Amino acid sequence: LKAGGVAGVCVDLILFPLDTVKTRLQSPQGFRKAGGFRGIYAGVPSTAIGSFPNAAAFFITYENVKSLLPQGSSSYLSPATHMVAASLGEVVACLIRVPSEVVKQRAQVSPSSSTLRILSHTLYHEGVQGLYRGYKSTVLREIPFSLVQFPLWESLKDLWSWKQGHVVDSWQSAVCGAFAGGFAAVVTTPLDVAKTRIMLAKAGSRNASGNVLTALGDIWRTQGLSGLFAGVVPRMAAISLGGFIFLGTYEKTRQLLL
Repeated sequence: LKAGGVAGVCVDLILFPLDTVKTRLQSPQGFRKAGGFRGIYAGVPSTAIGSFPNAAAFFITYENVKSLLPQGSSSYLSPATHMVAASLGEVVACLIRVPSEVVKQRAQVSPSSSTLRILSHTLYHEGVQGLYRGYKSTVLREIPFSLVQFPLWESLKDLWSWKQGHVVDSWQSAVCGAFAGGFAAVVTTPLDVAKTRIMLAKAGSRNASGNVLTALGDIWRTQGLSGLFAGVVPRMAAISLGGFIFLGTYEKTRQLLL
């Protein structure tokens, strides 16, 4: 819990400006109207509050599910185990992440409004369900992301450990995390764009229903391939750096605590 929480807080706060740029590039009103480079830390209180419990929930689920599933000596079982554990971890973590993400993204594209004002506005007009707008799209983004990132991260660590004859150090785990995260980020960018559009959509609009395929179809028709991969560069940069900081910090903190 502590290792996951510390890792989550570190990565979310350090890389928040890149996340803001990515969100504004993906917003329907466009980068400039969404705020450009102004108020680059808009929405950071929401992230600061949600980051620790979100990351802690993910790693508690991930490690416990991984320990319950059979791994044995068969290497072919390991990727499947990591996939299942990471997917269940994301489902649990998203219960905490999505409300934080909704408030954060709305603050990022409305830098003149405070986080508290956006939270109260969302609750007043949409109720608690408004805070969970985009839960399905977030899970549908996170599960494919985790299916790519975590088996790749674990496989790279195993390969590096085998090459050097001992378990990888925390900085080596961080390097593996950076590569795995960057690759997974590029592959899942269209799902991230759809999730952003759903969270930012006005109540009652077509995208507010939360249908991922509808959102993807609208983006494809209006903006084509470039729209589906809007913000891919800052997303890849943020998640590569995030993978380095997040997974490296997690390993180091866990080693210190254990």
